[in-house]
Amino acid sequence: MPKAFVTGHPIKHSRSPLIHGHWLKEYGLDGSYERIDVAPVDFGEFLRGFAARGFAGGNVTIPHKEAAFLGVDRRTARAERVKAVNTLWIEDGVLWGDNTDVAGFMAHLDASLGTGWEQNVDTALVIGAGGAARAVVAGLQDRALKRIFVTNRTLAKAEDLVRDLRPGSAVGLETSAWEALGRVIPHARLIVNTTSLGMAGQPPLALDLARAPRDAAVADIVYVPLETPLLAAAKAEGLKTVDGLGMLLHQAVPGFERWFGVRPEVTPELRALILADIEGRK
Repeated sequence: MPKAFVTGHPIKHSRSPLIHGHWLKEYGLDGSYERIDVAPVDFGEFLRGFAARGFAGGNVTIPHKEAAFLGVDRRTARAERVKAVNTLWIEDGVLWGDNTDVAGFMAHLDASLGTGWEQNVDTALVIGAGGAARAVVAGLQDRALKRIFVTNRTLAKAEDLVRDLRPGSAVGLETSAWEALGRVIPHARLIVNTTSLGMAGQPPLALDLARAPRDAAVADIVYVPLETPLLAAAKAEGLKTVDGLGMLLHQAVPGFERWFGVRPEVTPELRALILADIEGRK
């Protein structure tokens, strides 16, 4: 019976077991998916020992994604670009790492905005410069955009991201100082928040969306609450919005296929299940 896991520290908040458990039941598969809390000091030992415990692989979340990147034997090209790993598996005795946040974000963006949305987007603005921002920028680089601006309160982190992802990019990557956002927003037809601002318990991300193009779309990777203050402000301006839950659901697809041999679908039923869990934990 294939076994998989999600590991982080802490990990009790993770909804990945609910997602994968739904798919195991939906497709009538024998298998299991469990949470495993691993402290950073123990992660290296866990990484090298999970296969001996009978696991086919698993997901990695905060704070282990960078350690997983450094600890695997082989990495996919997108993991190399993002410099973080969130999905593990064993192939011919080799420990592989991938970053499915890239595909997860883009799949949800396509599902929300429709195929070909990028034909109307020449400039995007990505807010934040952490691991999620790297995944978002890496995904957007594969589309026919002209420019991606990256901004962060600590500008040096945005500069590091751009320096790492610029080589070979057909899309122009630029940084923007936080104080200069007012000059970027009028040109950005896609605005993506990758920070924790707006998450339950965190202050909101305050942007002057009145200056955004009227056909712009605003995405937020935060999914608790599902409608963040940023998305509420975008709706009030009549802009298209993309919530954060779809990224969580779509990023889980490649791992499930690796471990259990079936490519699952992200359905309205799955989304409703996770939304009910979010509501139930309030």
